[in-house]
Amino acid sequence: MEKLVCIRLRDTGQNFCYNAGELQVKDGDYVIVEHDRGMDYGQVVSLKACPNHEPKQPLKKIVRIAKPEDRKQIDDNRIKSKEAFATCEKKIIEHKLEMKLVQAEYSFDRSKMVFYFTSNGRVDFRELVKDLAKIFKARIELRQIGVRDETKFFGGFGPCGRQLCCATFLKDFEPVTIKMAKEEGLPLNTPKISGICGRLMCCLNYEYETYKMLSKGLPREGERITTAQGKGKVINVNVFKRCATVELEDGTYMEMKYAK
Repeated sequence: MEKLVCIRLRDTGQNFCYNAGELQVKDGDYVIVEHDRGMDYGQVVSLKACPNHEPKQPLKKIVRIAKPEDRKQIDDNRIKSKEAFATCEKKIIEHKLEMKLVQAEYSFDRSKMVFYFTSNGRVDFRELVKDLAKIFKARIELRQIGVRDETKFFGGFGPCGRQLCCATFLKDFEPVTIKMAKEEGLPLNTPKISGICGRLMCCLNYEYETYKMLSKGLPREGERITTAQGKGKVINVNVFKRCATVELEDGTYMEMKYAK
């Protein structure tokens, strides 16, 4: 019996769809899984299939829910990963590579190591990989990431004063556009609508559909409309109260209310 669940691989890996079979997994459970020619660990992020799952894609299995001894090994791996991070940084300097190391992770069985880095361009890290493979006696993967991923790794607080969405509940990054900021009526001043990563704030994306729905039937700011008191220009729109402030041609102001 197939029971699809979405698993975030390791602490900072991608989301993959797995077959839980008869296992009674819960949201947030740590699990041991089959992955990439070895055993790895992950955390259940959804009891549904991943959004990008292809039905014809062969499913790998969740081997078991993590036991106390599995959790201990995961914790030990995290400690060893920090040591590996320091070693890799030294090797990057030795090879004079233009890259910034962000994170290092061991697979559960320590047969593989993944190093995440940022760079402004392409990096020839073939010799670095050879050195790391000799040191750690494991398969080495170097993965280039963007600034949004880097911010997710380190966490922090956004302009709203709350913990970053990417570091708390967002499962995947979606494209964010200026059009979304326009829909909310925000000032199109890039620094004011950007997160600490320097990119447009992720919250614009998941708020977009709500603002589109609430804005139906409302005029746009700057639009000229005809009211019972005459013609005027919309100078402010409140999508939550479904009302608009209009400046009439004689210089007076009025508030227009719209049905919810």
